Amino acid sequence: MSKNLNSNICEELTFERIYKKYAKDLHDFLYYKFGEQFNPNDKAQDAFMKLWDNCGKVPLDKAKSYLFTIANNMMLNDIKHQKVVLRHQKIKPENFTNENPEFILEKEQFLERYQKALEKLSEEQRVAFLMNKAEGKKHSEIAAILGVTQKVVEYRIYTAFSFLKNELEGFKIK
Repeated sequence: MSKNLNSNICEELTFERIYKKYAKDLHDFLYYKFGEQFNPNDKAQDAFMKLWDNCGKVPLDKAKSYLFTIANNMMLNDIKHQKVVLRHQKIKPENFTNENPEFILEKEQFLERYQKALEKLSEEQRVAFLMNKAEGKKHSEIAAILGVTQKVVEYRIYTAFSFLKNELEGFKIK
């Protein structure tokens, strides 16, 4: 009987299990790969909606791949759209705060250097590094999500950390 429940994504219990199993990992993957500005939570939800709409066409064993592919493509489409929008307008930041101007300047400079250093990393290094250090995922979990071996994940994190340590003065991670 449990085999029948697992065989069809269109069944509510099966879909609910898929959602509970992959929702957080999908959101985190999108967040680390594209950042917060493109609403990774919304894209993850949209990917699950597309999975529900196409539940009869997607086999259960392909559900994870389908979700990650759809969400990734939606993010890429959003980025392309954002590039067009940015060509036609300039975004002006808000110019008020209660923080010390020196602190703001130092923070902005460090964040800018950190962002530039992260951009210099390969996508694979950046995703593995952020999943491990920011989210606290274990190497084996990251390997399962990314579909690579644990040694590959360890190497990506180590090389990313070494690179950031060289690029950023005083860079330390707990």
